[in-house]
Amino acid sequence: MQKSLHIDPGKCTGCLQCEAACSLVNEGAVNPSKSRIKVFNFHDEGRFVPYTCTQCDEAWCMQACPVDAIVLNPENGSKDVLNDVCVGCKVCTIACPFGTINYNSSTGKVIKCDLCGGDPECVAACPTQAITYVDANATGLDKMRAWAAKTDNAAGA
Repeated sequence: MQKSLHIDPGKCTGCLQCEAACSLVNEGAVNPSKSRIKVFNFHDEGRFVPYTCTQCDEAWCMQACPVDAIVLNPENGSKDVLNDVCVGCKVCTIACPFGTINYNSSTGKVIKCDLCGGDPECVAACPTQAITYVDANATGLDKMRAWAAKTDNAAGA
């Protein structure tokens, strides 16, 4: 069964523990600027929204990479960066429509979420369960389609 991250921004308090945990496990230090998950702060609204790579089925980052440094991980469905192949050209950062691939100036390579090999640290670190790791079929289009099928489409008629 494929799993994916599910983010519920309504539960996010902006504690940034997901960013700290991600950078610690991936970089060996708490450095949120090198986290693969980011929490966007909507100051005026007083709301926070975590976001990270959605592991697109037709990953533009993977298709755009001129050296094939982004590959599909068959175990968990993540699109992983092969550091020994990546040349740091940043073409994938431009190709990603969501802006979830970042350049790590310390290594000269790109970084993106790889779901921590199937056990995402951001999920474990989130005290409010704003980030969960669920059956992939419970998110996205299939979830919207199921909701639409249950909705009274004749409401208001």
